[in-house]
Amino acid sequence: MSAYIALLIAVLPVSQSATGDAVRAEQARLNACIETSQEDPETALEDSLRWLGEGARPAARYCNAMALLGLENYREAAVRLEELANAPDAGGLTDRAVYLAQAGNAWLIGGYPDASIVALSDALKIAPEDADILTDRAAAYLGTGQVDKAMADLDQALTLRPNFVDALQMRASAHLEKDDLQAAEADINKALLLDGDNIDTLVLRGDIREAKRLAEED
Repeated sequence: MSAYIALLIAVLPVSQSATGDAVRAEQARLNACIETSQEDPETALEDSLRWLGEGARPAARYCNAMALLGLENYREAAVRLEELANAPDAGGLTDRAVYLAQAGNAWLIGGYPDASIVALSDALKIAPEDADILTDRAAAYLGTGQVDKAMADLDQALTLRPNFVDALQMRASAHLEKDDLQAAEADINKALLLDGDNIDTLVLRGDIREAKRLAEED
């Protein structure tokens, strides 16, 4: 899985007004579900279905979506996450942005970049200065051949977080696609300074060097 589109696995925040042992137990159950979804997603799916049968609370629905992600059923997971984000009981705006961002990543990994753009754009309406979501949407734009829109998102992400290696890698790749080899080299060199052992960065540096060599031969 590309580092650019890694899913934002996170625990579901507890409502500020929620208190008591029942809420703490629900949070613990959700944390366990998220962990199991990465290690044994089939068991996580079974647990989520039992939980849904007890009452389709947001945590149970989120657990179900995480299990589907673990099983690499990205399309269905994305649908469940979008439904949760738009549900009346989804929680606060921060919760909704997380669900939409995860849905966008699931759509993208599943091969639906157009749907990913829609979900990530909705997430950015809530969190417009989230560099991770901007970079994820840039990946989706690149998946649809919209290089200029991807570049705009990456420029904004790097303004917000100048040392964001994933965004630097992706922008270097976009510059390479546009044959702007000087800009591509500048981004990849900065990425190397920040994380010199990153395999993706090293491979991309090799691609840029090869493109420069070929350009010099013309």
